[in-house]
Amino acid sequence: MALQRRGSLLCTAALLVLLCGVVGGQGRFKGFGSFRSIDGGQDTGGRAVSEELWFTQRLDHFNGADSREWKQRYFVNEAFYKPGGPVFLMIGGEGPSNPAWMQNGTWLTYAKQFGALCLMLEHRFYGKSHPTADLSAGSLRYLSSRQALADLAHFRAVTAEARGLAGRKWVAFGGSYPGSLAVWFRLKYPHLVHASVATSAPVRATVNFPEYLEVVWRSLASEGVECPVLVQEASRALVGRLNDPKTYDNVTKDFNLCSKLQIKTEMDSAYFLELLAGNFMDVVQYNADNRGFEGARGGNITIKVLCGVMGDSSLGEPYARYAAVARLMMDTFSIKCLNASYQSYLRDMTDASWDGPAAGGGRQWVYQTCTEFGFYQSTDSPNQPFSGFPLAYHVKQCADFYNVSGEQLAAAVAQTNEFYGGYDIRSSRIVLPNGSIDPWHALGVTRDITPDLPAVFIKGTAHCANMYPARSEDLPQLALARDHIFLLLQKWLKQ
Repeated sequence: MALQRRGSLLCTAALLVLLCGVVGGQGRFKGFGSFRSIDGGQDTGGRAVSEELWFTQRLDHFNGADSREWKQRYFVNEAFYKPGGPVFLMIGGEGPSNPAWMQNGTWLTYAKQFGALCLMLEHRFYGKSHPTADLSAGSLRYLSSRQALADLAHFRAVTAEARGLAGRKWVAFGGSYPGSLAVWFRLKYPHLVHASVATSAPVRATVNFPEYLEVVWRSLASEGVECPVLVQEASRALVGRLNDPKTYDNVTKDFNLCSKLQIKTEMDSAYFLELLAGNFMDVVQYNADNRGFEGARGGNITIKVLCGVMGDSSLGEPYARYAAVARLMMDTFSIKCLNASYQSYLRDMTDASWDGPAAGGGRQWVYQTCTEFGFYQSTDSPNQPFSGFPLAYHVKQCADFYNVSGEQLAAAVAQTNEFYGGYDIRSSRIVLPNGSIDPWHALGVTRDITPDLPAVFIKGTAHCANMYPARSEDLPQLALARDHIFLLLQKWLKQ
């Protein structure tokens, strides 16, 4: 479930993933976080968890003259299904669908109680669902949320007929970008989906999203008001060093860079600064989420841990503590050195082959941000802890990677909001959970729209927390949120 980002240390090692992990995603909706899930049909113990199945889809749902088809991956869990029960459809997002979700997660707890058949459909262009021969700009024309929703609609219609599910009520589940798709599936295809659980779903597109980092400030401050202040001081100190070539050897050593730091353009410095800020952004987004079953690493690194490092005066000035955080993250993810080169990133992101270093989701997701969503987590607000990666840096990447101009980007984002309505959701039977720690809640729904479009705002929790398996140390309000969603489904499935 993850809206990806592209700035963490892990992104450089394995170029990003936005989902809440599940079903697909990466990290911060520009993603959505980069504590990647493990793909491949195995649980963390090495046992096969679910068989890969394949569904025939049209390449272009909106051109009747185009008869090209491709195979889309999906998974099935029939363990809880009782004749006459509902169908639960987990929506894939911007990364490989993780089969571990066919044996874990709150949605399966609900499925057992309702006797539901569980299906999970991987998003086109992610994981093993390859509609085209490559990831060139010409091929990526067929990657959009609208095409993905049409995939869901066709899959639902054909599967209902093939499996004898006529008259069964379908419920869509999704977290992060797939949460947005769950909202829009119910909105655009109300005759096919009866209800939706849309967790941590950003429903409004925006080119500039500085509010993300404002929430990061507040979330860091939950461990003490001095924590984000120290991060801000460290980030500003690093900017000062990047303006003085005499410091480059020391910076290279401090952050264990793979090669000597070279700052020739503003893109070089912005990339390096966002890379380091991404450590804090990712940890905040997934703070204390129960993600181990996915194969996610780094779950022991929390806001409390990072703020503990930043508050440790024995490490030296805040700049030195910032470097200590970077080394901690590199150790956690077994990264030998940090590649801080924007040119290297540019080379990876413009490789259009399915074997390229960004084909795991990075090239595809950033394309979607440049042609549909924006979501650029810039430092343009004064009320956030980082420096040096303004909106212009993000927009320039759209031109560098896909030849998409800033004007085209702005027009595409406006069209997305015109098509889906942004916050103005006119529908029913959609529940919208969000966590207060999660920066994505700034583009989500945190108050009830109507009694039939309720929000569930969970204090103290992060991205998609209610979707992960329950555990004894969960906050009471998280357990109550899961129960509240169950009661809503119980009511809606009777309607």
